[in-house]
Amino acid sequence: MQSLERIAGWPVDNAAAVVLSREDGVIGEYGDQQRVFPLASVTKLLCAYAVLVAAEEGAVELDQPAGPEGSTVRHLLAHASGLAFGVNRVQTAPGLKRIYSSAGYEVLADFLVAETSIEFADYLAEAVFTPLSMGASALVGPAGHGARSSASDLGRFVAELFNPALISSRMFADATSVQFPGLAGILPGYGSQRPNDWGLGFEIRSAKSPHWTGLRNSSQTFGHFGQSGTFLWVDPVAGLACVTLTDREFGDWAKPLWTELSDGILAERQE
Repeated sequence: MQSLERIAGWPVDNAAAVVLSREDGVIGEYGDQQRVFPLASVTKLLCAYAVLVAAEEGAVELDQPAGPEGSTVRHLLAHASGLAFGVNRVQTAPGLKRIYSSAGYEVLADFLVAETSIEFADYLAEAVFTPLSMGASALVGPAGHGARSSASDLGRFVAELFNPALISSRMFADATSVQFPGLAGILPGYGSQRPNDWGLGFEIRSAKSPHWTGLRNSSQTFGHFGQSGTFLWVDPVAGLACVTLTDREFGDWAKPLWTELSDGILAERQE
């Protein structure tokens, strides 16, 4: 895919990317598909999916109390529990504001351990990595930002998102739909968003501006980006998805380049 060649001009030492189509699978690759990169907050997608599998299996329930008083598993997944960004401290009552919280995912992981008696990294591996043959992937740190993976492995995860087999279609629709509609909040790196829509782990693009996806991405696009210079989006309207991993931390350098790449991919495929 010609659009991916833009990455060669990026100010990074190493990068890998893969583009997939719902109908055709992998339609473009860039860089070493087996190279392992730290994912930072893209980790949340993988960990959220493990929690969704746990909910399907009956190990937990989405509306089961978890975290601060009045909060549930659903609140924690959707950054609506009221917990602060990086510490287990309540900032507001659940359901009032979208406070993006890595600490909430650590609370969620601890909750799953308490409910299943299985270490969270092991549960993630058993629930997601093993069945999807994601052999290069592992959670080596906190559930909010401590996973490592490759473009090849995340391509397999995207294939699951196009055609869910580990969770039901109903659960998947819930996960990629806005939870607690209307909540405002800060999208890290991009400022205040009204509303700051989120699903169950998946950020929903909606009408956010500015944003890390392309201007051509539909409002239904879902995914996540990470401070390690990584992103994953799935656009269900276009039937396309992109995973991009780099070894340079997210910053001002990434904002125009990520948007240009995503727009180039969508334009090239739709021509």
